[in-house]
Amino acid sequence: MAWSTRELADLAGTTIRAVRHYHALRLLDEPRRTANGYKQYETAHLVRLLQIKRLSDLGIPLSQIATMDRADQVPDDAIRLIHAELAATIERLQRVRAELAVILCHRAPVDVPRGFESVARSLSDNDRAMLLIYGRVLDENAMGEIRELLSRRDPLNDEFDALPVDADEAVIQDLAERTAVPLAAARAAFPVVNDAVRFSTHSAERTASTLSQALGDLYHPAQLEVLRRAAVIVTTDGGEE
Repeated sequence: MAWSTRELADLAGTTIRAVRHYHALRLLDEPRRTANGYKQYETAHLVRLLQIKRLSDLGIPLSQIATMDRADQVPDDAIRLIHAELAATIERLQRVRAELAVILCHRAPVDVPRGFESVARSLSDNDRAMLLIYGRVLDENAMGEIRELLSRRDPLNDEFDALPVDADEAVIQDLAERTAVPLAAARAAFPVVNDAVRFSTHSAERTASTLSQALGDLYHPAQLEVLRRAAVIVTTDGGEE
């Protein structure tokens, strides 16, 4: 008995396109043809096709299958490599699944760095963007301090976020004076607030310029002025009222 290409593909659980592809790669021998040109596949073709499909399903590249005469010729090193790659993939997927579970639990935005899910909902869009940048230029110790600092979010942060771009002098000065108090406390408790560049994962110059650029792009001039004045107050008198 002989099979057509469609029948062979159906028996092997694959597609006509795949069979033709294997022919093109010389993985599968061409069958004999009838007088009217129809292909006639035999048992040997079916067995070989099933071998190709099995090896491919196990992750063995088609280029390597092409060099093998029999399925038992797969080198042990190739199997070990595939096994290691699959183990790494499984580990990554398990980690991602665990992170997604935490995101769902806290209903957090998906763009926050790992570990910040519990505080993410209280952050503004600009704060989250800044957090992403911190995660790229600062080390784990710094990110741990930032996470702890954000967990103690001060109500003044909401005023800062809502500060209008055209805020007048009195409003800016008042908010700066009140911001100086928690800023002084943060500087005392978290070294990263005093000198983020110390925790850089890049050159000091690159980190400093990146953070400066990000702050200037994400926050408007009135907000930046509040931060500048608060820092001056803390530097001169420790933020005491």
